[in-house]
Amino acid sequence: MKILVINSGSSSIKYQLLETVKGEVIAKGQADKIGMMDAALKNIRNDGDEVILKGEIIDHQAGIEYVLGVLTSKKHGSLKSLKDIDAVGHRVVHGGEAFKTSVLIDEVVVKKIEEYVDLAPLHNPPNLKGIYAITELMPNTPQVAVFDTAFHQTMPKRAYMYAIPYTLYKKYGLRRYGFHGTSHKYVSQRACDILNVDYQSQKIISCHLGNGASIAAIKNGRSVDTSMGLTPVEGMIMGTRSGDLDLGVLTYVMNKEELGVGEANTLINKFSGMLGISGVSSDMREVEEAADEGNDRAKLALEMNYYRIIKYIGSYIAVMGGVNIIVFTGGIGENSDNMREAVCSKLGYMGLKFDSKKNKGMRGKEEILTKDDSEVKVLVVPTNEELVIAKETRMILEHESQT
Repeated sequence: MKILVINSGSSSIKYQLLETVKGEVIAKGQADKIGMMDAALKNIRNDGDEVILKGEIIDHQAGIEYVLGVLTSKKHGSLKSLKDIDAVGHRVVHGGEAFKTSVLIDEVVVKKIEEYVDLAPLHNPPNLKGIYAITELMPNTPQVAVFDTAFHQTMPKRAYMYAIPYTLYKKYGLRRYGFHGTSHKYVSQRACDILNVDYQSQKIISCHLGNGASIAAIKNGRSVDTSMGLTPVEGMIMGTRSGDLDLGVLTYVMNKEELGVGEANTLINKFSGMLGISGVSSDMREVEEAADEGNDRAKLALEMNYYRIIKYIGSYIAVMGGVNIIVFTGGIGENSDNMREAVCSKLGYMGLKFDSKKNKGMRGKEEILTKDDSEVKVLVVPTNEELVIAKETRMILEHESQT
């Protein structure tokens, strides 16, 4: 079955065309700078053919048209016809409480996703644009929505509720939802495959660490807690997001600086995190370089980041009554040996024997980073959210065909 996976962002469209039986990527690419004069589309075919097409892409529908065009082109394409695409799977960031699993998209589903725009104003609108475009261009092709929040719908109420008036939860759905669900699901399952252990009997802490970052506690195959909340701001210190913050700090700054709600939202989403602390960059590599050169604020940013990760791991060990596996993924999790060393060196008290030699210089590949007799296993597992979305899409279609 050939599945086209679409991840539609505010000014970009990432895509992969996969054959789900073998898990093979037939082609992949990205359209960037949508709505700008210097937009471009890059397509890479599995035989190595690569093309970059430059020119104006006025909106997401035009972007999707270009994607479908290059996939079916005689010179750079992978398909004879769009009819060769069996279904389209969409990444949708926020599914609220309505969607506990992936779903076949229809008008009712679209309207419900639209209702959750207020909960994810930066993400759901572009996700919807991808759905609108495919509906217009491929009206007879089934579409499936795969939600970042769905994996965390197994959290108990004690973990997802906020200590605010209960009426606000009932009225607006204000609670912790969590994100990066497809990533946490993939890497936790893949770690168990690598170790040849039963996923349903493990206590796993999954650390998705990138420009956006979250940590999840996964017990017996179910998410029981996660660091992100109603929005992706809560939890870890991220590239430009503050992570956990005393609300009194925010209201104090709003009062002193005379900030409106929109300006305060921009402050904690765009100018905080590693960028705000270091004053150097939101990119961990550049912060590490500055720290190596003696920049004290960059050093502080790294120390704060490591401390926050260690604190969350420790809290999730307590919540689950132990841990068997810790997994690192995401751009930082997969590539920062300094971060992994700094975090894991503090966890020896629980029988974790970290292999510093294996870790040094290890980037972007599957690897076990603990010694054979370590009671807790630490792994790096590069995430593959597109594969999860494709498999979820196939599963939904197979289920629909049987009902």
